[in-house]
Amino acid sequence: MNYQIDNKGFYGKFGGAYIPELLRKNVDELQAVYLDILESEDFKNEYARLLDNYVGRPTPLTFAKNLSSKYQTQIYLKREDLNHTGAHKINNTIGQILLAKHLGKKRIIAETGAGQHGVATATVCALFGLECVVHMGALDVKRQAPNVARMKMLGATVIPATSGNQTLKDATNEAIRDWIANPHSFYLIGSVVGPHPYPDIVSRLQSIISEEIRVQLEKEQNTPNPDYVIACVGGGSNAAGAFYHFLDEKAVKLVAVEAAGKGIDSSETAATITIGTTGFIHGSKTLLMQDDDGQIIEPYSISAGLDYPGVGPIHAHLAETGRVNYISATDDEALNAAKTLALNEGIIPALESAHALAALDKMQFKKNDVVVVIVSGRGDKDMETYITHL
Repeated sequence: MNYQIDNKGFYGKFGGAYIPELLRKNVDELQAVYLDILESEDFKNEYARLLDNYVGRPTPLTFAKNLSSKYQTQIYLKREDLNHTGAHKINNTIGQILLAKHLGKKRIIAETGAGQHGVATATVCALFGLECVVHMGALDVKRQAPNVARMKMLGATVIPATSGNQTLKDATNEAIRDWIANPHSFYLIGSVVGPHPYPDIVSRLQSIISEEIRVQLEKEQNTPNPDYVIACVGGGSNAAGAFYHFLDEKAVKLVAVEAAGKGIDSSETAATITIGTTGFIHGSKTLLMQDDDGQIIEPYSISAGLDYPGVGPIHAHLAETGRVNYISATDDEALNAAKTLALNEGIIPALESAHALAALDKMQFKKNDVVVVIVSGRGDKDMETYITHL
């Protein structure tokens, strides 16, 4: 079974580039050159240098002694929360800004939900002296105020999206409209979503996560392969990166955790793969939450980074083939998991990451299993929510 993208931009039947004619030139230009750039020695060297001395990679693989005792297994935490800017998002923005630089682009557009991608984009734009415009749902602007302040301090223009339910989907809609109006810009997409080649670009850049896990586990356990890798999934970039180098390792069980919100059957959920059907969103054929007429159902999650009504086409394919087990966690389960990690290991995770940690209560492990959970971001940005609910 092939889990990678084909030369037409599809993972199985999912993916492609379904875009307005006005964006065809931009997307064709990127499709034509992205692999040559990503695989060039110049790119690889500069990317590796920035990950090392700017981002702070490799991130630790922390043995969680107290959690391991609680769940009677061997739990490791991949600490993406310790990256510069506080999440895995910087792995992608560093790579894409180098792509933009190679293409001679001076204005960068981004969308953001929880604000971590917006902060990471503003950060690399400041580093490279480029104009930065971030579209963010008006609701998310309110609930992620610390990240909005960070973006502005880094020199970004933050534009609230006031359509729909004013979250990530709506921010993405506005970013695409901006790109159509300003085709000289570079759209720096934050997840494995959007038209080809973006899902492949982001997957490749985030694959540093699984690459490091293999090296680190070899030192810790004398084998590069864990028994389980668990990651949260909204659009799905941290999960795509965490799974990337394990996709062909059949013995490694891969588990992705969606946001169930107030419950799968509550109508207030963001569990796309669990309840979604095949359709088109933001230039890609994938699974999404839609009604019988094909109208998008507004998603809900306590986590601003997971309430997206679609999912990256790679995840739609991994779900259809059964390679990844997609489960879900409610708001309450995620809040409890965050509290458990904080009290047991002294680590406050992002609400997104807390969904991955909630899987520990839903699964049965053997004593000798090696379980890697991706802590995709730190919880500073979510403190107001934690204070309210905990």
